[in-house]
Amino acid sequence: MSRPHVPPPRIDLATLPPLLSTGDPNSFARFTLQVRDPKILDELLAAPYFSPDIKRAFRKLREEILSGVIQPLREDAPDMDFWRPFSKPYIGGSWLDVPWFWAETYFYRRILEIVRYFQIGAWHERDPFAAQKDAELKPEAAPQRVRRVIEKLPENDAERFEFFLYSALWGNRVDLSYNVEQSVGRAEHLADERANLLVDDAPRVWDFFAAHNLKHLIYVTDNAGTELALDLAFMDYLLTWQTTAKLTVHLKPQPFYVSDAMPQDVHRTLAAFDKANDETRAIAKRLRAHLQTKRLELRVHWFYPTPLYYFEMPDDLFEMFRAADFVILKGDVNYRRVVGDAHWKPTIAFEYTTRYFPTPFVCLRTMKSDAVVGLQAAQVAELERTDREWRVNGKRGVAQGNFKLQIQN
Repeated sequence: MSRPHVPPPRIDLATLPPLLSTGDPNSFARFTLQVRDPKILDELLAAPYFSPDIKRAFRKLREEILSGVIQPLREDAPDMDFWRPFSKPYIGGSWLDVPWFWAETYFYRRILEIVRYFQIGAWHERDPFAAQKDAELKPEAAPQRVRRVIEKLPENDAERFEFFLYSALWGNRVDLSYNVEQSVGRAEHLADERANLLVDDAPRVWDFFAAHNLKHLIYVTDNAGTELALDLAFMDYLLTWQTTAKLTVHLKPQPFYVSDAMPQDVHRTLAAFDKANDETRAIAKRLRAHLQTKRLELRVHWFYPTPLYYFEMPDDLFEMFRAADFVILKGDVNYRRVVGDAHWKPTIAFEYTTRYFPTPFVCLRTMKSDAVVGLQAAQVAELERTDREWRVNGKRGVAQGNFKLQIQN
């Protein structure tokens, strides 16, 4: 794997609209820094397992975000050669006037510095959010959700494929940094969510899979807990249906966005499946067998917990994607990464904004941020008329793909 660095962009950056900024008045970006991120720090402060000095540092970061200036990272860590130059333009400025995606990623990197995640000691390589993630793995929580999906599966292959895909998509609502399912709820039947899909390319994904002899798939995960449990059910189905395919799962190498999935979260979820019900135990058994035979592989890359976009991905990650036949990108952050977290007109073509990506792919995302493309003008006008928060409240989602890219291998 390459070392953390800032690669040259794969697009002309002049073609990007202005980036979404925490300085945008009355924006969700500003709301995130003023309300959501301080709340995350409040939750960490309320946890019983952090030392007084760590809690003092959390309070200091909270004050810095709301009324201070951005401080540099000061520790000796493997990624400092990346963060120092990348963050230099923003150090000493206000958290409330910087690119939103950079601010969010830097916020989580600062939390890791506070707990001394990269340093030898009590919190060395320990996930500060693990307790919050584990609450979702109780038998009556995520594993029971998977059981309900299995019990309701259609018989038809195409419908079954789409059922798993939609389950994985709407699982993205359960995000511990912004759990929109608590406010918008969950439909009793997946069919009831159809009206909330602003773009539905699931049938096109099925057609693509059915028309090609796919040998290698990449699945880029988002959140642990409920979402990862539903992802693993989908992966199990894909490996059972595509009997000769290999599936590589991309995960975060370190804690990020509270609940983002790391390799240990996969193993913890499989362990939870073992304790839950017959359906989840069977999934865990099959997936462990695939891990043994290398048909299922877990990978991490330093790129994922950085503020880089996919059009800035390093060559080794680009080549991993290019060697695959199809890529599934899960979640809101991966969507922001693939189009650019910018003030796009929502009617601009998805294929244009993702023209650089090296292989066909689909984004499965519930909408928890502003960036969106590929919609119809009348659709946007109706959404603006009926729900001013439609971009960020998590009620809607997209299954949005670029199938015009060519399989390289």
